[in-house]
Amino acid sequence: MSGTQTTYNDKVVRQFAVMTVIWGIVGMLVGVIIAAQLVWPELNIGFLHFGRLRPLHTNAVIFAFGGCALFATSYWCVQRTSCARLWGGPLVPFTFWGWQIVILLAAITLPLGITSGKEYAELEWPIDILITLVWVSYALVFFGTIATRKVSHIYVANWFFGSMILTVALLHLVNSAAMPITLLKSYSVYAGVQDAMIQWWYGHNAVGFFLTAGFLGIMYYFVPKQAGRPVYSYRLSVVHFWALIFTYMWAGPHHLHYTALPDWTQSVGMVFSLILLAPSWGGMINGIMTLSGAWHKLRDDPILKFLITSLSFYGMSTFEGPMMSIKTVNALSHYTDWTVGHVHSGALGWVAMVSIGAMYYLIPRLFGKTEMHSTKLVTTHFWIATIGTVLYIASMWIAGVMQGLMWRAVNADGTLAYSFVESVKGSYPFWAIRWLGGVLFLGGMLLMAYNMFKTMAGGKTADTTVNVPVAHHA
Repeated sequence: MSGTQTTYNDKVVRQFAVMTVIWGIVGMLVGVIIAAQLVWPELNIGFLHFGRLRPLHTNAVIFAFGGCALFATSYWCVQRTSCARLWGGPLVPFTFWGWQIVILLAAITLPLGITSGKEYAELEWPIDILITLVWVSYALVFFGTIATRKVSHIYVANWFFGSMILTVALLHLVNSAAMPITLLKSYSVYAGVQDAMIQWWYGHNAVGFFLTAGFLGIMYYFVPKQAGRPVYSYRLSVVHFWALIFTYMWAGPHHLHYTALPDWTQSVGMVFSLILLAPSWGGMINGIMTLSGAWHKLRDDPILKFLITSLSFYGMSTFEGPMMSIKTVNALSHYTDWTVGHVHSGALGWVAMVSIGAMYYLIPRLFGKTEMHSTKLVTTHFWIATIGTVLYIASMWIAGVMQGLMWRAVNADGTLAYSFVESVKGSYPFWAIRWLGGVLFLGGMLLMAYNMFKTMAGGKTADTTVNVPVAHHA
């Protein structure tokens, strides 16, 4: 059978993979600093206080660390499952350099208090325009590559990456619609409860598509690759895809229980959040069961440890989320540290761990090596990260439930049993444990950076060339 040679563009994957680790350290360092500011308030110095650094932390870990991981893995995956080089020519490096400029502008503007005040969408309008240009370029590169594929089939991981790209574009454009007043200030075109509704339609779907669908794309490519096994059920992966993307879109109002949002809208958000449990667990089971016949590999393979543990945290977070959306549970949990614990069981346990596993898979291959400089360090990183995550979320669960119970406790005469400051005082030991958990997770990332630079040393950076049969079918 005759064939053609295809040379993949691995340079941009290499750039994004290295920056994933670097931005991970930066974002998590800021997280550790703000966790410390809650334990030791005297660390709130000048304009670098909690209120300024917290949005910097969320933007850095979601869009810098998570974003670079998504770019790296989607660019690697779409080329190899399409047997085609990345389409788009100069658009490809523009997605890398444009995204880095967005991140740097966020790092400058947010500590200076230049913000739209919208959670996960704090960046002001000129930066929003740059984000749009980068994201449209990303869409053109990704879908252009799929359009020029040499195989008939579009592998399921690309469906997840593609849905993430399209949905995030829609979310960003609608939620960021604003009236510029000056170069550094704008006001949302929406007002009042409509603004809140659109913000949490955006906010929850940033979680649902950027931090879930995209990273499920990572899972569906890298778990089978590392395990050396086919996906447990390809049919289930397709059902998982359609059920997840349809259901997630409607769950946003669960962030606005007991607010001015109409009660029926809150209930719609709750119902769809509960339905969401089914496709989420379908995906988790599909990923974990891919190890059928290969469970013994977990003993010696730290990359698989990261990937499979991330799926366990994904399952736990996606059970906890629907439960917390139930109005009666939400009455206890909302505005407490329980929410913070839930977010980080997803952010550290699921998103960070699956990203770290994927980076440990990619980095040696991107630098012409067979494995990381030290497999022992990868194993050490896994245990440090796991212990750090458990300390973090367990301390936040306990603090959150305690806060919720203290806030609603009343005396026989109907007066509040505790002042707010008493709940703050009671939270201190748990905030210290949370800080320790964060320090451990950050320490693991520093080990990863050392291991990465050692692996890069003396490595080859030639692009991969493969022979693609003309009648090739994936």
